[in-house]
Amino acid sequence: MRKRTAVKIFFRDHIVPLVLAVLAGILYTISLRYFVFPAKVILTGTEGIAAATAYYFDSTLLFLILYAIFQTLLIIFGYLKVSRRFAIRSTLTVATVLVLIPVLPDLHFASPESENERMVLVLFGGIIGGLAKALALWNRGSTGDEDIIGAYVAERLRKPVGSVAIVAAGVSTAYGLSLEFLKTGDISTVVNTLMYTAIYIFASAETLNTFFRKFKFSLVTIITTDASRTDKMVRSIFPERTYTKQTGVGGYSNSSREVLSLLVTQEELPLLLRHVREHDPDSFLYHSEIDGIAGRFKISSIG
Repeated sequence: MRKRTAVKIFFRDHIVPLVLAVLAGILYTISLRYFVFPAKVILTGTEGIAAATAYYFDSTLLFLILYAIFQTLLIIFGYLKVSRRFAIRSTLTVATVLVLIPVLPDLHFASPESENERMVLVLFGGIIGGLAKALALWNRGSTGDEDIIGAYVAERLRKPVGSVAIVAAGVSTAYGLSLEFLKTGDISTVVNTLMYTAIYIFASAETLNTFFRKFKFSLVTIITTDASRTDKMVRSIFPERTYTKQTGVGGYSNSSREVLSLLVTQEELPLLLRHVREHDPDSFLYHSEIDGIAGRFKISSIG
């Protein structure tokens, strides 16, 4: 029994994360290979610089070389500033992308020459790319590039990771559009690329923020008659989290009540709700999304 438990723990803690890292890489490769590249949209961050340069020279190999160089530097940053585990899982996802892009077969889901079908490519590429990023970050890794910087910044500013991608898109988009103008000399083509790139960036960022909720917060209020039990339960789940306790009186019963208020990430929220239902089923609880947090507030590292 003990040996079976050890195997199960090893599988959960080591094998599953590696499989999820590869799966995130597969999803991201599909987004790039079959949707982003055919639509010729500019990616965010250093990926965007690599993609724009590859579009200019019509060379997928050039993209792979630049992508590998940029991601290596950013993964080193992630290793130093986030965590070793985060860097290893990010490396596995990035390596999956590098291996799969040149070997996947050519498939055509839509024609980029048609404006309506190009829109489909852009939207699907953004959604699938955003899902890949969310899966990688949920697995305590990343798809590389601005997600590594985003993970580092989000922990300090408590902002959704996808917001950083929008900021990172500024430099890469300007670079890509400049190369587009040098190549075509047609301002209408440049504006057209800008429009589709903006749609891709916001679709990807919104999908990421929707499915990866570590840096979205909720204020939880628990009203209980058994403060000691609820207090012990909260401390066991969040040993380093601060919270506020107040004493109140029931409006109808006139009996004493304890009110506990604490901030949790929306990633942590289901865990707290489950424990409250199990350990204090007679309590009254409500929660609401909250923003603009300032002051001391410790959450677990993304890595």
